[in-house]
Amino acid sequence: MTKDRKIGDIDLVLEGLGRSLNSALKRLFGASVVDEELVKELVKDLQRALLQADVDVNLVLAITERVQEQALDESLPRGVSRREHIVRVVWDNLALFLGEKPVPLTIQPGQPNVIMLVGIQGSGKTTTVGKLARYYQKRGIRSGVICADNFRPGAYSQLRQLAEKSNVPFYGDEDEDNASKLAKRGVEEMKKKDVELILIDTSGRHREESGLIKEMKDISKSVKPQEIVLVIDGTLGQQAGAQATAFKEATNIGSIIVTKLDGGAKGGGALSAVAATGAPIKFIGTGEGMDAIEPFNPTKFAGRLLGMSDIKGLIDKVREAQIDVDEDAAMRLMKGQFTLKDMMVQMKQLKKMGPIGKVMEMLGLQYKLPDDVAELQEENLKKFEVIMNSMTKEELDNPKVIKSSRIQRIARGAGVQPEDVRELLKQYEQMKKMMKAMSKQRRGRRGGFPGIPGMPGM
Repeated sequence: MTKDRKIGDIDLVLEGLGRSLNSALKRLFGASVVDEELVKELVKDLQRALLQADVDVNLVLAITERVQEQALDESLPRGVSRREHIVRVVWDNLALFLGEKPVPLTIQPGQPNVIMLVGIQGSGKTTTVGKLARYYQKRGIRSGVICADNFRPGAYSQLRQLAEKSNVPFYGDEDEDNASKLAKRGVEEMKKKDVELILIDTSGRHREESGLIKEMKDISKSVKPQEIVLVIDGTLGQQAGAQATAFKEATNIGSIIVTKLDGGAKGGGALSAVAATGAPIKFIGTGEGMDAIEPFNPTKFAGRLLGMSDIKGLIDKVREAQIDVDEDAAMRLMKGQFTLKDMMVQMKQLKKMGPIGKVMEMLGLQYKLPDDVAELQEENLKKFEVIMNSMTKEELDNPKVIKSSRIQRIARGAGVQPEDVRELLKQYEQMKKMMKAMSKQRRGRRGGFPGIPGMPGM
């Protein structure tokens, strides 16, 4: 993992948990009948996956009890299968405990907004203060940082260097022992400079240390922040819940930032912390670089855990497009055993849902589409359809028979150049290779894509 990791690159985050949850759903995907026994087995698999990720046992029980109750007792929405409904229930409950909807920091442009960051030492508070200042500064919000941490040696110089890198105002005083006075004077200085977002870095010690708790309360009373943000180390696991509770009891936690989600973090800490405080996760740290921070989207994150990316959005798109999928043709397509006619039919269907590259992304498929394949439906579908109308049934069913002389005949009949016919055949071969590669990538989903009738697994 490098320091230059880009924003949004969190594909490896919680990989172990995501793999386990995905495996737990395989039973559902592969089952011919979805009944009570299957749901209970799925719930046990979900419990095992979450416990292995170090999620608090009480939280695990709460999540899985809701999943079982809703999966078995709720009436199916019109046009939704039981299998599809269960996937949504699992998805929704994970997203619910993560915060359900994205929630931004509350910032009123044109006026001072005081945000105070708290957390134990080593959680990444100081670095997060610097990252947030840079994040908002780049988006047109005048930002400044205050070092109110007079406990940790080096906090002053570290935050000052981070501020200089992002060209944002900095305030601190190494000779001042009173953190409340430091914070108050810093806020006054930032207001004089018309800073809109004032970020205060506070001391971090053990959560039960009485001096730290008192200091947090004093600073809060002194500067009256619009929001207090708890910074939590994403590698803590179940300990995060106890930590979040201690801080919640000491002061009014408004939101959470989870750091160090750039490698092997289990992620149970994030779930536990949110459940313990009721506060939403607003940002996650995804690496050591200054730009390695991003707003937290619970729904997309839950999709990543399940290995499905935006499958819920895909389900909705399928419904809206009213796609009628030919199961046999779709099966041949996904196995890379399809004809030119099969390809055209499926590409037309996908066109209703938007660019094919976006559809693949929503399915959670990491295979990189060649640019010319991704653009196929956008520019060439009509031309290719005319070309195919000039082909014989034998040629449509078995494109391998199309050699030079046939290419010339097909081109003349379609009123196109021979190069256009060759391009269609090239696209066909690339699509076959792509589908075979994705089939290997997603092997194990024998029951199909949830919510898409007739779309087979790979």
